[in-house]
Amino acid sequence: MSGRFARLLRTAAIAHLAIMRALAQQPSPPVARIVPKADTMFGDVRVDNYRWLRNKSDSTVIAYLEAENRYTEAMLKPTEALQERLYGEMLGRIKQTDESVPRRDGGYYYYSRTLEGKQYPILCRRKGKLSAPEEIMLDENALAAGMRYFAVGNWQVSPDGRRLAFLLDSTGAERFTLVVKDLASGAPLPDRATGANYNLQWAADGRTLFYGVSDSADRPHRILRHMLGTPPSADVLVAEENDVLFEVDIDRTKDRRYLLVTYGSFDNSEVRFIPADHPSAAPVMIKPRGGNVLYSVEHRGDQFVILTNDHALNFKIVTAPVRDPAPAHWKTLVAERDSVLIDNMDVFRDYLVLYERGDALQRVRVIRLRDLQQHEIAFDEPVYGATGGDNPQFDVHTLRFIYSSMITPRSVYDYDMATRTRTLMKRTEVPNYDPSLYRTARVYATAPDGVRVPLSVLYRAPLVRDGRRPALLYGYGSYGLSTDPTFNSNVFSLVDRGYVYVIAHIRGGSEMGRRWYEDGRLLHKKNTFTDFVASAQFLVDERYTAPDRLAIRGGSAGGLLIGATVNLRPDLFRAVVADVPFVDVINTMLDASIPLTAPEWEQWGDPHDSTYYFYMKSYAPYEQVGRRAYPAMLVTAGLNDPRVAFFEPAKWVAKLRALKTDASPLLLRTNMGAGHFGASGRYDRLHELALRYAFIVSTIGIDGTPPPSPATNP
Repeated sequence: MSGRFARLLRTAAIAHLAIMRALAQQPSPPVARIVPKADTMFGDVRVDNYRWLRNKSDSTVIAYLEAENRYTEAMLKPTEALQERLYGEMLGRIKQTDESVPRRDGGYYYYSRTLEGKQYPILCRRKGKLSAPEEIMLDENALAAGMRYFAVGNWQVSPDGRRLAFLLDSTGAERFTLVVKDLASGAPLPDRATGANYNLQWAADGRTLFYGVSDSADRPHRILRHMLGTPPSADVLVAEENDVLFEVDIDRTKDRRYLLVTYGSFDNSEVRFIPADHPSAAPVMIKPRGGNVLYSVEHRGDQFVILTNDHALNFKIVTAPVRDPAPAHWKTLVAERDSVLIDNMDVFRDYLVLYERGDALQRVRVIRLRDLQQHEIAFDEPVYGATGGDNPQFDVHTLRFIYSSMITPRSVYDYDMATRTRTLMKRTEVPNYDPSLYRTARVYATAPDGVRVPLSVLYRAPLVRDGRRPALLYGYGSYGLSTDPTFNSNVFSLVDRGYVYVIAHIRGGSEMGRRWYEDGRLLHKKNTFTDFVASAQFLVDERYTAPDRLAIRGGSAGGLLIGATVNLRPDLFRAVVADVPFVDVINTMLDASIPLTAPEWEQWGDPHDSTYYFYMKSYAPYEQVGRRAYPAMLVTAGLNDPRVAFFEPAKWVAKLRALKTDASPLLLRTNMGAGHFGASGRYDRLHELALRYAFIVSTIGIDGTPPPSPATNP
């Protein structure tokens, strides 16, 4: 170990001892009252002592959450100076006054700006050329004034460029108010609708607006058509989905010719199209749902271009004539490949771009449509992320893509698909950062069934694998969503303290293709957890770290991962951060009134079926809490969270506190004015992250001052 890290460890030991002494003097934690509620299914009796915590309108529930918050604040008070240092370091790696790369769409260049000291972006445009006067479309800071929470869920400019439709959320519950603004005068129009979801699209006439609404369980189930100048009561129902497994949304093709109404579940799709210049026309079916076939649609010329898994596990591309797009007329344009998943596509007049995944890396493949000549865009680093950027124009030869790695900041490129040349439009400026100080690697752990699990590793050089480095292991592993090894400036506040930062690309994501996802859901879900445990064990066995220096973190479904993992191997970790964790799996999946429950029966299984019930029970974190020693844990929640209700982490913490046999800290922090994603302002989010990092650093005991800034580092 280098002398610098040895000094950090000595300093850390002193700081850690002081913090532990302070923590020992803190008050006792809140104790949730026990109100047993027994349920019997398939002869199995489950007793839930904390079901009463579900009632958000009960003042005693709010009082309990507030007591937990006060306890967490008291327990973390000794870390306040550390939190401020961490916040200052992370803020110091952000160029606070900045501007995005403009994107051309129609006759305008659109971009956003941020200003130092302001929490939210400012949406802007320039007409015709970049030197034209700036028009501010939406200053989110002005709209957010006086609000505890503020978010714009979606925004769309009308095709004629005259109006802006946008969605506002002031609680974090993701129930939006639809607002339409006249961009010439800057005044809002009287057109307004409440209870909207993220779906929002204009028809070609610039006066007809389509938007989505959700049912009582937050399932997007309707698409409505609104004509400007008419009351919401006159809005026309365009689509309605009554099957609780399905949602409905609306999109448009890149060439703006068609609006697409998609009915989708995790396993089936159904798409209908509406000519954008005839918005009152009845939607026309492409392929009815069924057969576990997923598909998405784009348009080019007289054909639809379709991405589908019909007889293609890793997806393929087919074309279908607009005049009769039924599956009988589908023709394969790009065949499936066994080892590479087609994750998404971009369709241009002359080119087709495929965004692919294989071996836990992203690939970008360009196909010239006139002769199907193809090539991949090359990337130099061994571990990276690359995906499409904003590409709203159809009749162009330029592809915008986004590249970064764990070392290389976010880089926006414009790529000429004809000449195969790329232009770096912008690389995010990161103050106080020198990439030459760091290294990345791709290594593999071995799961219990012999499967190799990829890990992406970031560390400050040099790395001596002697087991003395602290480490943070992150994972997600659900819904087929991949966790890409892209740039995160915040994590360097840990890496500069000697931490090895690791992303585990576990089953349940799609990093290794569609099979990787299928092998981590339903009756294979336990693979996700054992992959993560194997990843942690690998880091210990290979002496990247040791159990008393290893922290883990995950959120939402990744919080389920964390909860299941600490039940499996609580001895393997020192510190645990579980953000808005989905831990009460059986009780939630049995109650279709809870948001997202019914559609997710295709993800976790329906526990009304005994096979799924007993399988879920065997891993559900809330059910599997036992009388054992657990690591130090920080658990977060959002009172207005529509995705993982606040009571799941609250109940889990209450049960853990009643049963665990150790004296390690167990902290619950509920944001009483936000939802699933925590604080909405960028500075507020940094404060929340600083608290999490301070918990990790103080628990593990590595609390040295980071090395000098790159400008002065020898």
